[in-house]
Amino acid sequence: MTKSNQQISSIVIVGGGTAGWMTAAALSQHFQHMPVNITLVESSQLGTVGVGEATIPTLRRFYAKLGFSDIDVIRATNATCKLGIEFQDWHSLGSSFIHPFGLFGVPVKDTPFHHYWLKTRQLGQNSELAAYSLGINLAQKNKFCFPSPSPESNLQIFDWALHFDAGLFAELMRNYALKNQVGLVDSKITEVICLPDNGNIASLQLENGQSIAGDLFIDCSGFAGLLIDKTLKCGYEDWSEWLYCDRAFAVQTESTANPIPRTIAKAHSAGWQWQIPLQHRTGNGHVYSSRYMSDEAALQTLIQHLPGEALHTPRQFSFTPGRRKKAWEKNCIAVGLAAGFLEPLESTSIALVETAIEKIILSFPTAQYSQNEVERFNTVTACEYERVRDFIILHYKANQRSDSAMWRDCRAMSVPDSLQEKMQIFKAVGSLERKPWEIFGPDSWLAIYAGFDYLPETYSAQVDNMPNDYLLNNLANMRASINKMVDAVPTHVEFLSRFCAYASKD
Repeated sequence: MTKSNQQISSIVIVGGGTAGWMTAAALSQHFQHMPVNITLVESSQLGTVGVGEATIPTLRRFYAKLGFSDIDVIRATNATCKLGIEFQDWHSLGSSFIHPFGLFGVPVKDTPFHHYWLKTRQLGQNSELAAYSLGINLAQKNKFCFPSPSPESNLQIFDWALHFDAGLFAELMRNYALKNQVGLVDSKITEVICLPDNGNIASLQLENGQSIAGDLFIDCSGFAGLLIDKTLKCGYEDWSEWLYCDRAFAVQTESTANPIPRTIAKAHSAGWQWQIPLQHRTGNGHVYSSRYMSDEAALQTLIQHLPGEALHTPRQFSFTPGRRKKAWEKNCIAVGLAAGFLEPLESTSIALVETAIEKIILSFPTAQYSQNEVERFNTVTACEYERVRDFIILHYKANQRSDSAMWRDCRAMSVPDSLQEKMQIFKAVGSLERKPWEIFGPDSWLAIYAGFDYLPETYSAQVDNMPNDYLLNNLANMRASINKMVDAVPTHVEFLSRFCAYASKD
């Protein structure tokens, strides 16, 4: 591609599902006042992976831009509220901690709160870091309310996300996109035609005889990577040396209890199991490493830990953790699983779809692009994936389990330099620096460090300016304030019943 600007008048999205229809919905809004036609090609004969039922708070910002309220989406997708993720048996067998969407405690001037908490531990105060998070305390008590729009202090600040039916959310995005004049063609792709002079994709030949031409192609074809991989041979960066899990079984079960406002991630001997409560059912899956466990044993492990009756036969899929070497190659942009895959431990799959869409929109203030936009897109995408990769690796590296080979090997493995540096700085001085293009902020890293009891060797000298009695009283007041707020909040089930109870589609 030359340095000159490339004009676009037609965009072709390959693949529906969550990624494809989210892309179609957002781009139909962005390009609605520009002379750009958008067409989505999918085959109703092909299924989707469809396991992304847990999200992080960024999703709420995504659909708000399209004009949907939280209540709209909860009702349309049979959703429940998510205050964080509970990690069971990760630190050691019998352990549990929650990674919340929110803050811990109240900082003093430029000194983060956790330094004050660290000193109280040295003074013999045994309160857990979790005691200073409203989000965690609400999650533990199975309570939920909307956050205060005008919080009086950091103690009142928490965020939230959704557990939802990914298929119903894709349908919501589909309806929005079709109303916004996105064209839909239901057919399999039989051939991808590229231009002989520059290798750009020119058109798609379909099983129904149609030929669909475009100026820009967006690959949402999932693991298949039909355009970015099969056609453009973009290459893949394999991260299996750090992330051992490479397979999963997924199954939905009947609901047997009131839905809780948190995802459960329960560690097993060679992987972990997710449990995602929706209003009408529960999503379950076992992510595992084929190096340490057979498929038969993995399936049995999942079945033994199901919370209710299975609604279908468990589905298996395999994956290679990593990312495409380029997410934007020639006139093709990969979004979702076509761009890369990281296990759903921190519910980042849909978040990475969101950030990809956001970067596409930022690349097109007008209906044209240059090589500068392509290079920036690829640089930022690589950073985002690597930052998420490091965050997930930390969950394995910091474990203290000794009961199985995988966990021992994870603890002993070398990690990427970027993560090693981050861990060393935190251990030495308690610093939590947010790097550019990082989805998870300092309090998220703090939650994982504390959950694994990976704590700094010292605290900031600024803390010693506060008298010990005053410090201890301050933190006691914080704990009391959080407990008081939690007591005043309705249960999660009461919240759902009042605002958005599930109405059967039967």
